[in-house]
Amino acid sequence: MSIYDQLIVTDNNGTILKSIGTGNSLFHTVKSANVGGSIKDVEQDLFSTSLAEEVMGKNEKRSFMQRSWQGPEMLMTAYPIETGAWVWAYKEIKDSYPDTSMRQSGPLLESKKPSFPFVIRSKPMLDVLHKMQMVCDVSATVLLLGESGVGKEIAARAIHNMGNRSDGPFIPVNCGAIPENLIESELFGYVEGAFTSARKDGAKGKFTLAHKGILFLDEVGELPLNVQVKLLRVLQERVVTPIGSTTSHPVDIQVIAATNKSLEKMVKKGEFREDLYYRLHVVPIHLPPLRNRVDEIPHLVQFFLQKYNTLYNRNVAFTPDAIDLLCIYQWPGNVRELENTVERLVITSGIPEVDVALVKEVLPFGPKPTSLPVIDFLMPLQEAVELVEEQLINMAMEQYKSLKLAAKVLEVSQPTMSRKYKKLRNKIEEARFSPVNKRAILEEQINQRLRSVAAVTAAIIPAEEVISLQKNMNRQTSYSQKLKQKLTMIQEKEGVIEWVFIFIMTEDERLIHLVADKGFVIEPGEEYIGPPEMVNVAYQAFNGKSGVTPIYEDRYGEWKTSFAPIIDDDGNIVAIVGCDYSKAYFNSEMQRLRKQLNIHV
Repeated sequence: MSIYDQLIVTDNNGTILKSIGTGNSLFHTVKSANVGGSIKDVEQDLFSTSLAEEVMGKNEKRSFMQRSWQGPEMLMTAYPIETGAWVWAYKEIKDSYPDTSMRQSGPLLESKKPSFPFVIRSKPMLDVLHKMQMVCDVSATVLLLGESGVGKEIAARAIHNMGNRSDGPFIPVNCGAIPENLIESELFGYVEGAFTSARKDGAKGKFTLAHKGILFLDEVGELPLNVQVKLLRVLQERVVTPIGSTTSHPVDIQVIAATNKSLEKMVKKGEFREDLYYRLHVVPIHLPPLRNRVDEIPHLVQFFLQKYNTLYNRNVAFTPDAIDLLCIYQWPGNVRELENTVERLVITSGIPEVDVALVKEVLPFGPKPTSLPVIDFLMPLQEAVELVEEQLINMAMEQYKSLKLAAKVLEVSQPTMSRKYKKLRNKIEEARFSPVNKRAILEEQINQRLRSVAAVTAAIIPAEEVISLQKNMNRQTSYSQKLKQKLTMIQEKEGVIEWVFIFIMTEDERLIHLVADKGFVIEPGEEYIGPPEMVNVAYQAFNGKSGVTPIYEDRYGEWKTSFAPIIDDDGNIVAIVGCDYSKAYFNSEMQRLRKQLNIHV
């Protein structure tokens, strides 16, 4: 028993005959784990997956991981014994990280983890950890993005802790908490006599204090414009000039900035310097809100529960229903709000178990907002009910990825939810293989290839040549000849492209032909006027999204066109490249794919 936290013995129907274990409080929160209960009920109450029935059906020993709703992840081993009974053995896995075998870059994840607790149990946060590991040993500037309370400072400390600057200082600065008249001296320091209240020996700034380490600029969007200028210089030149001094000194630091604001929008409003934005935006890492990582909530609850039970000398546990309720709450304050809630419940709970009633006392669930669904055409009432039901089931499963949680938020039983979701999945599968969808699948296969051709073509077009040609559109230049030759070569090499061309867009959103292969029918500088289905995809490309049009007709024929943006070194879209394919080519490709895949449409 010493290697397991809990042993349960059942008969061959799953009824519990014996339950042994005192080392794990998880099993003490549910009555179904007692003698006379059912192993199937235990799984439903404690874990996100139910495997007992499948295991007993195969009648052989099996080990697998079970993710609990209350927090810990359990290694479960089940095996039959000679009497016909079953033994179910559970061992808690205490690592703060998930199994990293789900990623191709496992060795990197295994080799670099923060030495302090940093709970990561969801795919989105595993992606965040992977990016953090890639930047922790370089000096590149990192910009942490995300809502208030998602854990940006914890992430910054983790980068410091994992990287080669871990022996150096970690200096946090809350840019929004320092008065505007003091922030410059706080960041850059000052010398004696720099201003009236300056200290006799002056003072070192945060940049100097962070030498050989990391400077964390939280709420960087709150910096005044005049300070942004000096910050930009430090980031570019890695030298600091204290206030009142004419002498600069070098600093060896990595800067990690964080904000819950959209710096891009602030740049457009003139509230944040564009050059500083690009200097900070070297490696952006977006921390997702807690509502988008629901599967992490039970583990965070368990982590905070252990923390505050120890701090306040308590022994409080959460019931599975209470954990479920915490999982379906939206958490506008994110991890910070969750931690505060757990701390409050640990302090104020007068009983050893926090149940649903206690959670509802501290969280503002309140009445659900009422809004009528928008239906803009008449349909049979039953069909409308089924349509709304399907949408709600899809929304719940997409957000919570759990039948149990989806059932709770929709206030139906788990068997009902399971039945309805299975029916919906079957309906979706049938629809996928209808003649219309078979054709859509084939067309998307062709579109993927056409999109790739446009993207590769855009990548090999030098942006500086396009910019130079824009400045001299009214006369033949070496740039126009070089680009025409390059586009002609691409068109001839591919063999199936009718035309390859480059469009620019005017301020009033007109599409203008800049240059094309030698056979193109529109003159340079001429405006292209075409149908909406073509123009809309072109506009999307100017917004950074490569795309492929449906079949459309203009005055030159019937076409399918793929577009991709041409981007300069600063990330600006300077033009788009388009590749035209004839309708006849597209139809022949559809026919070829149908035969190749033996699909009858």
